[in-house]
Amino acid sequence: MDLSHVVQLVIQGILSGGVYGLIAVGLSLIFGVMGIINFAHGQMMVMGMYVSYWIFVLLGIDPYLSLAAVAAAIFVLGYFIQASVVNRILDYPEAMQVLPLVAVGLVLENTALLLWGPDHRSPQTALSLETTWIGPIMIDDSRLIAFALAILITVAIFVFLKKTDTGKRIRAASDNRMGALLVGINVNRINNAAFGLGAAATGAAGALLLPLMPVSPNMGHDFTLTAFIVVILGGMGNLMGALVGGLILGVAESTSTLFLPATLKQVVSFSILIVIMLFRPQGLFGGKK
Repeated sequence: MDLSHVVQLVIQGILSGGVYGLIAVGLSLIFGVMGIINFAHGQMMVMGMYVSYWIFVLLGIDPYLSLAAVAAAIFVLGYFIQASVVNRILDYPEAMQVLPLVAVGLVLENTALLLWGPDHRSPQTALSLETTWIGPIMIDDSRLIAFALAILITVAIFVFLKKTDTGKRIRAASDNRMGALLVGINVNRINNAAFGLGAAATGAAGALLLPLMPVSPNMGHDFTLTAFIVVILGGMGNLMGALVGGLILGVAESTSTLFLPATLKQVVSFSILIVIMLFRPQGLFGGKK
């Protein structure tokens, strides 16, 4: 086995895992604040990819430069979904929370199908074919930039939640909803902001992924499942755990191609999920509860 090939796969897995982590951070944030699982998560990411794609096609702005605009657009989408749907089902039994969010995902998927059609779309950006060589190791510049931005955004979200007044209100609503209400926090508005922030992180991840893979309306389901695996691996509601879980999953999927066909990488993902659920269901960084 060629050592340089193994190192190449590990690096590729780390770079992909950073974006996985950003996708999962949005899901983990939403669950941590409201205790609800967003089954429309992958479809929201796909909408982010399409917004980024059309900004590139119509205005010629690279996806990395339109990142903030894409995140803002998906923030508005998430805020609207929370205010119109999720706030109304927070007190429902868990089984009844699933169907409205699955329905939202299907609405988003079919909206994308209606607007953009079923064909795969893949823009050729300025960095699409650019690579950097370090000895025998090749690094895809697009993946490296996506990884760096994903880490930066994740850290920015973490600092926002820790240091800002709005972030502290989000954490207070997450810890004790009734207590937050009693001290005068508008919990519904905070929930809207938290869901919007989680959606914005997902939309940003979509913009980062656009130069790396073609987009189509029906790819959201796979990314929803990937986000679930990463969040469970890192620990539900743990943002740093989601990032580390993404890195672990990315490396596991990448290095598995040494032994398995690339088309079977999801076998590795779900095998990790099964092991975690059996032996450490709270996740690697979750508490005892």
